[in-house]
Amino acid sequence: MLVLFDRKFWRKYKVLLLMLLPGTLYLLLNNYLPMFGVAIAFKNINYAKGIWGSDWVGFKNFRFLFDTQDAWIITRNTLLYNFAFIIINLVCAVGLAILLNEIRSRLAARFYQSMMLLPYLFSTVVVSYLVFAFLSSDYGFLNHKVLPWLGLEPLNWYNEPKVWPYILVIVNTWKSVGYLSIVYLAAIIGLDKEYYEAAVIDGAGKWHQFTRITIPLIMPIIIIMTLLAIGKIFYSDFGLFYQVTMNSGTIQSTTSVVDTYVYRALLQLGDTGMSSAAGLYQSAVGFVLILVVNLVVRKFSKENALF
Repeated sequence: MLVLFDRKFWRKYKVLLLMLLPGTLYLLLNNYLPMFGVAIAFKNINYAKGIWGSDWVGFKNFRFLFDTQDAWIITRNTLLYNFAFIIINLVCAVGLAILLNEIRSRLAARFYQSMMLLPYLFSTVVVSYLVFAFLSSDYGFLNHKVLPWLGLEPLNWYNEPKVWPYILVIVNTWKSVGYLSIVYLAAIIGLDKEYYEAAVIDGAGKWHQFTRITIPLIMPIIIIMTLLAIGKIFYSDFGLFYQVTMNSGTIQSTTSVVDTYVYRALLQLGDTGMSSAAGLYQSAVGFVLILVVNLVVRKFSKENALF
């Protein structure tokens, strides 16, 4: 701490400190200053009295999430979907990154990377209408082309809860895996080529190179990305679960998650304190999960732990 008051330190690193200033200000204004709003989760907000003047209600706002009959459903859906997203996206992204690294044509590699990244850049509204073009009862591609060709009856997809766990996983993977694969590809490209040359001399095939060299060397990146994903395991992609499903009430048993449930409740009740309590609950659980998983990783491999 004493170095912060040293004039020589400021003179020596003034250029670097000026470069650091915009990011630091953004972090303070966007991430830390709003944390004072955590108090809203424990208050019965009255806009006439203001945030600090509103009545303190303690943990009453949190009871909304746990006392409702849908608490188990939204918690189950949120956790299971996110577990599926983490595992499937990890496997697909690492696999695609390895395949992309094997493409020798630079032009072809850039083309494939751009095509895979494109869905990640689409807004969820665009994705929802693309999905609707496939699943629409009246003009959908599946009902009018694919199912008749297979000899199957058309389905009213937006009234069939049992098919949506598969649809949502497919859509999420299609949208996210391109970005993740590029992250892992960057890690693979940075590996020393001498490892692979030595493996070829020893007679190792492609499979052994992937399993004995590539995967172990990019494991720190895999662990970091997985830990960050686990930290958001109680958060859901609101657009995916609300807009892609067209907010259909008949399929909410398999598509309702914490975020969409709180949003619908906020529209009906207008309870700001309840929605803030839900956000705090999600953040707290995510923080604890990161600490626990990092502790487990640290127990087996200290160098691969996040901290």
